Amino acid sequence: MSAEREQESGGERLMTLPEVAEYLQIAERTAYLWTQTGKLPGFKMGNVWRFKRVDVDHWIEEQKRITNEKRDGSEG
Repeated sequence: MSAEREQESGGERLMTLPEVAEYLQIAERTAYLWTQTGKLPGFKMGNVWRFKRVDVDHWIEEQKRITNEKRDGSEG
């Protein structure tokens, strides 16, 4: 990432839709749909979706927690 781009995000890495899709190993269309419906945390800069990596990482941890709770709840 360029120093200029990092400065624009306050030192925090902003990801594009294709980058977040690659990071999550999902289709870009899926990432777009999840973002539009509020399932995946993102925000628009103009007409382009951007994602804070820390928000995506937090979302991943939350998905893991939810999955584990469902798994634990259905085993009982």
